[in-house]
Formats: sequence, C-alpha cells, structure tokens
Amino acid sequence: MASLYRGILLLLLASFCCLHSLSAQHTKGAPVTGNFNNLAFEEFVREVEARSGYKFYFDPAAVDSVRVTVQVTNKPLEDVLAALFRNTGIRFAIDAQQRVFITKGKQLQLALPENFFEPTPAGAEAMVAGAEQSDDQGSKRAASEIKLYEIGDRRNNPSGKATISGYLRAAGTGEPIFGASVYIESPLIGTTTDQSGYYTLSLPVGHHQLRIRGIGMQTTKRQVMLYGNGRLDIELQEDARVLKEVIVEADKDKNVSSLLMGVEKLDIRSIKQVPTAFGETDILRVILTLPGVKSAGEGSTGMNVRGGSADQNLILFNNAPIYNPSHLFGFFSAFNPDVVESAELFRSAIPAKYGGRLSSVLEITSREGNKQKFAGSGGIGLLTSRLTLEGPLVKDKTSLIVGGRSTYSDWLLKKIPDPTFSKSTASFYDVNALLSHKINDNNSLILSGYLSKDKFRLGADSLYTFSNQNASISWKHTFDEKLFGKFTGAYSHYGYGVESDKNPVTAFALDFGINQANFQADFNYYPTAKHTVNFGVSTNHYSISPGSFQPNSSESIVTLDRLQSEQALETAVYASEQFEITPRLSVEAGLRYSLFNALGPREVLTYAENMPRTENTVEDTTFYKSGSPFANYHGPEYRFSARYGLGDHSSVKIGFNRLRQYIHMLSNTVSMSPTDLWKLSDSKIRPQVGNQVALGYYQNFKANTVELSVEGYYRTMRDFLDYKSGASLFMNHHIETDVANAEGKAYGMEIMLKKLSGRLNGWISYTYSRSLIKVNNPERGEVINNGNYYPSNFDKPHDLTLISNYKFSKRYSTSFNFTYSTGRPITLPIAKYTFGDTQRLLYSDRNAYRVPNYFRFDVAMNLEGNHKAKKLAHSSWTLAVYNVTGRNNPFSVYFKSEEGKVKGYKLSIFGSPIPTITYNFRF
Repeated sequence: MASLYRGILLLLLASFCCLHSLSAQHTKGAPVTGNFNNLAFEEFVREVEARSGYKFYFDPAAVDSVRVTVQVTNKPLEDVLAALFRNTGIRFAIDAQQRVFITKGKQLQLALPENFFEPTPAGAEAMVAGAEQSDDQGSKRAASEIKLYEIGDRRNNPSGKATISGYLRAAGTGEPIFGASVYIESPLIGTTTDQSGYYTLSLPVGHHQLRIRGIGMQTTKRQVMLYGNGRLDIELQEDARVLKEVIVEADKDKNVSSLLMGVEKLDIRSIKQVPTAFGETDILRVILTLPGVKSAGEGSTGMNVRGGSADQNLILFNNAPIYNPSHLFGFFSAFNPDVVESAELFRSAIPAKYGGRLSSVLEITSREGNKQKFAGSGGIGLLTSRLTLEGPLVKDKTSLIVGGRSTYSDWLLKKIPDPTFSKSTASFYDVNALLSHKINDNNSLILSGYLSKDKFRLGADSLYTFSNQNASISWKHTFDEKLFGKFTGAYSHYGYGVESDKNPVTAFALDFGINQANFQADFNYYPTAKHTVNFGVSTNHYSISPGSFQPNSSESIVTLDRLQSEQALETAVYASEQFEITPRLSVEAGLRYSLFNALGPREVLTYAENMPRTENTVEDTTFYKSGSPFANYHGPEYRFSARYGLGDHSSVKIGFNRLRQYIHMLSNTVSMSPTDLWKLSDSKIRPQVGNQVALGYYQNFKANTVELSVEGYYRTMRDFLDYKSGASLFMNHHIETDVANAEGKAYGMEIMLKKLSGRLNGWISYTYSRSLIKVNNPERGEVINNGNYYPSNFDKPHDLTLISNYKFSKRYSTSFNFTYSTGRPITLPIAKYTFGDTQRLLYSDRNAYRVPNYFRFDVAMNLEGNHKAKKLAHSSWTLAVYNVTGRNNPFSVYFKSEEGKVKGYKLSIFGSPIPTITYNFRF
C-alpha cells in the first residue's frame, strides 16, 4: 500500500511539473514586427534581438540550413518560430525572462528549482533547469553551451566591469590550448590564451555569450552571468574536420585587428603539411618559406631575416636559447616535430620582453603532454626514426612527455657523387623531456630539458662533433584576475670539437664552448578590456671558451694553444603598454633598457690611437681580475606600433624597433657551420645596434578565409662585424686586428596571400629586398670596396615561394612547394698577374658577382589510415620527392689552381630528385 501511495504521489508531482512546463512554454510573450527576407537564422536572431528584449541560445550547427523569409506585424514570437520550424525536428522554448532556447530533436523543459534565484557564493555556477546531460560527447557539448555560469557574487549589487579568467584545455588530453580566441561579439571584446592556456578578459557586468575558438578544436560558447571577478575553466573537444578549416575560426581576423605586424604563428598541424627533404617534418624549412626569411643555400638552416645575418636571430626552445638549430650539415632542424606544439616568428614590432638580437625572434614551444591517458607517436623514414611517449603521472595534474630521434644516414652519403660526401659518415641524435605540474588553480610548474649531439667525418679525415644542451624551469603564478606573472630560469650550452688522427705527427684536437644562464620575470596586467600592461626584468650570464688547440696523440708535434675565456653579464628591464584609443585606433609603446658588462679575468691590449690595429701598434697590456668589469655598454631600446582600421576587414599598421646585440658570430662561411665562433662585445668590439621602421597593409576577403598582407621596411645597422681582406679566424688571440666594424642598411617589401580554408589551401609569398654593407674607417685601416656600399653575403633581391595543399578526403591529401630566389653574391677572380715570379689572382670588388639563381619544386602525398576512434594505433604514410626537376642548385662556387691554371667549380648538394617515404604512427 505504501508503494501505491508513493506511485500516486510521484504521478501527481510529474503531472504538476508537466502542466507548469507547458504553461511556461505557451505563455504568449512580446510580439515581433518586421520584414525578414531570405536571412540565415543567425541573421534573423540578431535582428529580433535588436528590436526586442529576446535573447536566443542555440547551436549554430543545428540551424545552419534554416532560411527565414517572413513578414509579420505584432505577431507573437512563438507563432513565428512554430511556423518556421514546422516539420524540421527543431524545437524551441521561451521562459519568463524572454530567453529563447533552440534545440534539435529534444524538447527543453523550463521548470526551474525554487532556489534558482537565491544568492550564490562567489564563483558558483547555476545551470538552466532541465538541460539534459548524457555520456554522448555532442550532448555534453550542447549541455555546456546552454548552461548558465554565474561568475562572482550577485549580493554585491555590482556595476561597471569585472574580470573573468581561466584555462582552456583539450578535453581528451588535458593539454593547454595556446593561441585560442576568447571573446564576445557585441561589443567586440576579446583576448587570446598564452602558452599555458590562460586567458583573462575584462567585461561589463551582466549576461554575455562567450565564444571560444581554438586551432584544431571545436568552436564552442558559454553563457555567462557576470556579477564580479571570477574563474571559468573550459575544455575544448578536438575537431576532426579537414585541417585548415578550423584555423580560420581560431585566428578569425587577427591579422587585421591585432597590433602585431611581421608576425607568423605556425601550429604543428600546418607545419606537417609542407614537403621537405628526406620526408621528415622540418620546422625551420617551413619558416624559410615565409616572406622576408631566406637561407644562404641548399642544406643550410641558418636564417637571414630582413637583411640580417644568421647570428642576429634569437631562437628560443621552451624559453632557452639554441645556438645551432641544425643537424647533419644543416639538412635537418634540431626540433623533433612530434614534441613541438607551435612556432612563432617575430620579424617586426618585436615585443619589449625580447632582446639581445637585431633581426628576429623565433619562439618554439613544446607540448605539455597528455594529462589523462598514456599515448605515443613516432615515425620511421629512410634516414631517421623517432619515438615520443607521453602520459599522466598524476591524472589531470602532472604529465610527462619524452621524445627522441636518431639517424642512419651513411648509405645516402655514399650515393652523392662528390668524394667529400661519398667517403663521409654522419649521425645525430636528440632527446626532449618536459614535465608539467599543476600545483593549484593559481600556480603551475614546467620543467624542460633538451640534449642533442652530432658526429660526422668528411672525406675520412677530421672528425667533427657538436652538441646542444639546455634546460629550463618556469613557474606561472596568478596573483588575481588582472595580474599574473611568469618566472623562468634557463641554462644553455653549445660546443663543438674537431679531431684529426689520420697523421699521428700532426694529430690535433680543437674545441669551443659557450654557456648561457638566464633568469626572466614577466608580468601581465589587464586593468581594463582596452588596456594591457606588460613589464619585467631579465639577466643573462655568458661564459665562452673561445678555443683550445692541442695535440691528439703522443707523437703529435702540435703545440698546446688556448684562447682567453670570456665572461659577461647582460641585464635588462622593460615595460610596454597597449591601449585601444578608439575601436579603429590602437597603439602600443614600450621601452627596454639593457646594460652589458664585460667581465674579467682578461688581458686587454691597448693600441696606438687613430692607427690601424695590428700587432705592431700594441702599446700596453692591462689585466683585469675575475669578475671585474672592463667594458660597459648600455642604452634604450624603443618599441612602438600602431594600428588603424580602415573597415571591418582591412587595416594599416606602422611599427618601429630599436634593438641592441652584445654577442657576435665569427664565420668564414656563408651559412651556419659547426666551426663558427661566438664573440662577446668588449672594449674593442662594440655591440650591434639596429633600427627598423615598417609599414603594412592588411586585407581579408571572403569572410576572413583569404588574407592579404603587404609590408615594407627599412633597417639600419651599425657595429656588426665584417672581415678585412686576408683575415684569419683560427685561434686568433687578437681578433680585433682582423675584423672591422661595419654599418649596413636593408630595405624591402613583402607580399603574402594566404587561403586557409577549403580543400585547396596554402600561401604564396614574394619578397623584394636588399642588404648592403659599408666599411669605411681609413684611420684604422678598415676600408673595403673603396668605402662604398656592397651586397652582403645574403643579399638575394627576389624570392618567390608557393605552398599548396589539396585535401581529396580526410585520408588523402597532396602538398607541394615551389621556391625561386636570386643567387647569392660572391667575389670572383677577374684577372691573373705575375709578381715576384709568382702568378697571382686579382679579385673583383667584394660580392660583385652572383651564383646562379635558385629554383626547386617538391611534392608529397599523405595517406592516412582509417579514422576509427577505437584502434590500437593510427598510422599514415608520407611519400615525397624533393627537387622534382633535379636542378643543380649551387651551394658554393670555388676555385682551385691545377697544373698552373685556375679552374672554377660549382658544388651542388642535391643535383637529382630525392624520393622519400616515411611511416608515421600514434597510439
């Protein structure tokens, strides 16, 4: 009997709730008037919301096929929607607050709990009653999107603005989502997440629909009732659609609306689509396809950005600098693609937090690893193999990712016709590890480590080895919703060695090493939605062992020789402020002030004043003890940029940078090599100083799916190093006698057109640029080319690149890239003459000639396995052909005296097509 009573009671209660719900749904609300002609449903909603007090909540995908053509006068909205959705399976419900909920397939009930409008504690959240939740991913997403999140405490009766902040993470892995957009549309206020997935947004109090778009993630939204400051963490689902279609959603009109110019951000998904030599994804090769970025030649990963030398680029890997970013003669970059999350290149309007280099900053960031389950990925190619493992140590809190690569390349070297390579051996390996730990909601910690080593022997003669080692630790702390900081300590080491034991009598060993330890504290403050302040401090300690030359066998007659070590301290403070003056006009101004101290122990030579620096003009020697400064430099580094919007889809920007560089690279080759020397500024070698002004026009077409950018720039540089004729760099104890302080100028224009959606996508870029040098200091005997400007080693006026991807289906795609550039400058012998019974060569002015122009075409086919969710492993194949046309692009042109005649030779690295096949897998 008791069970019968309980059943009757439940039946009555259910009937009451049903009647209450039906009553709520059929209560006639405010009437609607208007003439709506062939509008998309979202356009119809915007017009209704503008003319009435209604607020709509719906999933755009559920109504994307609905078109509205209706003319109504004072007609209830319920009647309009009922007619509109008849026989569509789409349902609607309207509550007493004139909130309209659109669902597909299920009717939403609007009976609310009695305590729904009771005060809630700060940061608590309320859910629209009746929203169903299920284990189905789509249903969970829909429930999250119609759920109402209350942020802050309503009892405070707030007014004005409040700040909402939190983290965006991937639902399947728990990894932070970097560069995602979080914004509201009316008025347009937004921000992007940092490398930890953190965002902060200042909004007017009240109701908002927060939209979230992330690269490779499903676009979503959150209904927020903002009463005061609070936190909202959001998980995003991975998007399985065609790759490039979601990139537009993430960046939207960022190239037009942001203050940044000369900036390119590439995620690993887009990087992996570009075909490269030997079939392995190469981050630096893709960077070289961007406008304004060039290389010295085939097989080189040294970058020349806007007329600057390779040493004028700051390359950061997880906040630690990398001095040699290449493997295997420059054929591979030093970065494992399975570990990398993204790469961001700044070549103009460089933020004030970065310093120490004149041309560019390339920041490469690793993934944090899967925080929810163990996973792995890897690849097997013709030359290299790689394996990456990741997973949680403590679920949703601590994750570890470890990756490694190695090579087996000797078989290919033996196929190269040139005996220098065919009789050579080469190998490399690198290892990455990153530990991420979430201490609590306000504190997180990341530890990163990287180790690489290369070993090769050219022509069965000298053995070359070089290695990179770096480690970093970053602590991120959220002080409150408007202020957070990041504290980073890093250590980097680069060193190389050359050994020869072919002849025991002349056997030698040469080595070089540079160590850098740095600490940086960065703070971001968001006082209002239109106002951002960044500030911080950094310090770097350099320690260089410039070289030692010693015997390598007991029979060797080589005499021990060691150059003086070098030490220095570089410190900087910076601050920048970004402010939106009007919706169309935004400005950012920053100041970085750097201080450099060259430290002992050191013997410093004094030369005769206003005389050429030679061994014969040395007047005195002064010794400075350890830690004692003997040369000091300091000065301001200015940053300024402004943006003016010409409309919703176009803008113009202007930027100015002044930068200082206190370290120099000495090299007698045109590209980065393992025997390059790094030299600190001292009392004889001044720091480099560069100024750059840039002007750009940006235009988006076809709903932000096509982007056009045109940038022009002009740069001046002074006190960078060039070499006197006949200069010797090997074990030089007074290098200042063989180098000259040069000045230079560079100017150019860069055009880039990108299409980032649809089956066919990619970009085309064209760069016209000049890079010129002048050395004219006759008092010091430093005059080159009669004191006139001459082209730098990397002056290549014309550069054209085309990258294209075509997606046949979700499993099959093809990619190709085409590149053409002017040949680099070279100095050639132009005549012979006899002096003292010896035949000699007369050379042209420096860099008066050029090697032949460069041209290359590559193609690749990507074949993916099926996309079943429940598989032991997912795999893909990449078939690529590098240099399809087999063009003999010159790496270098050199001359040899043979049988009394001078003969010229052209060396090409890849003189024929290079086919490759790579098997990739993940589990």
